[in-house]
Amino acid sequence: MTRTDLEGCGPILVSACLLGIYCRYDGRCETDERVMALSQDHVLIPVCPEQLGGLPTPRSAVELLDGRAVTKDGADLTADFERGVQQVLRVAGLTGAQAAVLQPRSPSCGRGIIYDGTFSGTRIEGDGALTKSLRAQGFLLLVPDELS
Repeated sequence: MTRTDLEGCGPILVSACLLGIYCRYDGRCETDERVMALSQDHVLIPVCPEQLGGLPTPRSAVELLDGRAVTKDGADLTADFERGVQQVLRVAGLTGAQAAVLQPRSPSCGRGIIYDGTFSGTRIEGDGALTKSLRAQGFLLLVPDELS
């Protein structure tokens, strides 16, 4: 998939952290200029399922392990993640969005590759919690590297 796949697709959900919005788990703000450039031709809808699920910024890092969203110290945040996914799906429904540009490797937004749940930096094949739901709904899903 590439940037051209987004032509004519209407509003695009975007991981809010890619737009420099203060929502990353570590409290940093990072803007991806490739994603920002999409705003010239598309309506971008920033979403952060973790914040929409009620989690603060900053917050403990989370990885997916056996279908659960857990912190390194074992806190189970699965309910927060599920609530956030439902809120993003609601935003998508309200706006008509059918495409998303998502933060790679995130336990919420990762597409194709996520961390393995051991907090060792090991990556595995898989999707984040939001990505799984968006994929099931037929969304076009991209990551910033595909926008070059």
